[in-house]
Amino acid sequence: MSGNHREREDEVMTGREKSDDRVVPEGRRKAAPTAGGDQRGGKAVTTSEEARQLELFAEPADSPKGDVARAGKGQPDPAPVAVRLSADNGRRALPAMVMEEVAREGNLVRALSQVVSNKGAPGPDGKSVEWVHAHFDQLLPCLRRELLEGSFEPGLVRRVWIPKPGGGERGLGIPDVVDRVVQQAVHQVLSPHFTATFHPSSHGFIEGRSCHTAITEAIGYLEEGLDIVVDLDLEKFFDRVNHQRLMARLEQKVDDRRLLSLIWKMLKAGTVMPDGVVVTNDEGVPQGGPLSPLLSNIVLDELDWELARRGHRFVRYADDCNIYVGSERAGHRVMTSITQFIERRLRLRVNASKSAVARPEDRHFLGFRLRRDAADGSVEVLLSKRSLDRVKAKIRQLTPRNWGKSLKACIQRVNEYLQGWIGFFWIVGPSENRTLHGFEAHTRRRLRAIQLKHWKRKRTIMRRLIRLGCRPRTALKYLYKEGRRSIWALSHCPPVDHALNNEFFRDLGLLPLLERRAELQLKHTVVRAQLRLPFG
Repeated sequence: MSGNHREREDEVMTGREKSDDRVVPEGRRKAAPTAGGDQRGGKAVTTSEEARQLELFAEPADSPKGDVARAGKGQPDPAPVAVRLSADNGRRALPAMVMEEVAREGNLVRALSQVVSNKGAPGPDGKSVEWVHAHFDQLLPCLRRELLEGSFEPGLVRRVWIPKPGGGERGLGIPDVVDRVVQQAVHQVLSPHFTATFHPSSHGFIEGRSCHTAITEAIGYLEEGLDIVVDLDLEKFFDRVNHQRLMARLEQKVDDRRLLSLIWKMLKAGTVMPDGVVVTNDEGVPQGGPLSPLLSNIVLDELDWELARRGHRFVRYADDCNIYVGSERAGHRVMTSITQFIERRLRLRVNASKSAVARPEDRHFLGFRLRRDAADGSVEVLLSKRSLDRVKAKIRQLTPRNWGKSLKACIQRVNEYLQGWIGFFWIVGPSENRTLHGFEAHTRRRLRAIQLKHWKRKRTIMRRLIRLGCRPRTALKYLYKEGRRSIWALSHCPPVDHALNNEFFRDLGLLPLLERRAELQLKHTVVRAQLRLPFG
């Protein structure tokens, strides 16, 4: 098929999508800006941690207008131009994207601090984060000289395989600690320029945006009546990024050949497999380095602006992209057209088995499902089945029947996980109260089983239950007269439920999920109200 014919086909398909979706670009919505911040390039700018939380349920605002001109065949679209800020408007100008900025001592020290705070395992050279931190004063002069001369050579990358929640394995690339410091230093110089022009509907790995802001934007589209989602899954995205196209995008903004050469060397660094074999990298941006999230966003920013040019409502977080349309027919047309763009233009692959056109309540997006009430148009955030299965599996792992320490120590370990879990999933709606209540009950039952296992013999169990307020006759009935019962069966019988009740676990410090969620929701409601108060 000739290039002209293919372009005409794309134009016809685009026209059909606009007709089916009844969407025009000028009226689209985006994630809400941070209170008090500007909207330069659509990037949310935060002034405090509380202000960042304000984003979670703020009303989305209109997005900037304007299309991106099409580049020549086989070349990426021109990247939007970042606006340099100066002292005239009260803000510091962006650092120049040159090697001198990357190798500046203050920038490298700040990069080291970030790498140390992230901790992480050693790379192939075996040097730990603590070792590099302790010897950084000796390493710094040589590192700066090599960067400025262009002679710095990144080391190998250690490949580690971790299980994916949905099955299979995900490959992580762990560079040497010094290489991670250099990547972080490059990230700190490039990020302000590129993130300023990322599309407002991109939420992954961008300061001031998060999974919650992505869900907020998706809620706005459902409230508009776009209740069909085109769920695109990019197959092994981080392993299939085309290096030439990525460098072409970088060259549109970065002029320093030393900096471009350094990034190229990082992309081409060899990988040490678990069996010790070293393989070359012809494509991909290995997950695990500080620079890979930024590079992946630079690659997919071209997709974002193409979707905006076609007038689509969409939300993207890293390689998870949802497009919202008004009908299933429109959804299938969009799926076909965008798949062609991704595979022909970006040279990536769409996983057809995991992608789908469906209703949002049937799809997993960032751990949530979205359900729109047809009667009043309201949208409720729900837990996805995958998220619920994952937290149950984690609780089973944290509460083994053969736990050898005290019950209180087990509860402390469970609390550490649940604090982080509910800190992310607190945005779920009232419909999940029953689910959370059942999950709390299941967690308490597993803890009861551990306590009964610690008491061992039935005589000891009976004596302890009576001491905790259980009637002797009831304890005798379930422990001796009802036949042989397993520890798991005893963990949910009336005398054990009565003795080891909710108050018992509250006294031991077990986190009440429903109460904690209510506290978080109230806290963010108060913060939003306070930030809306007039100053002065």
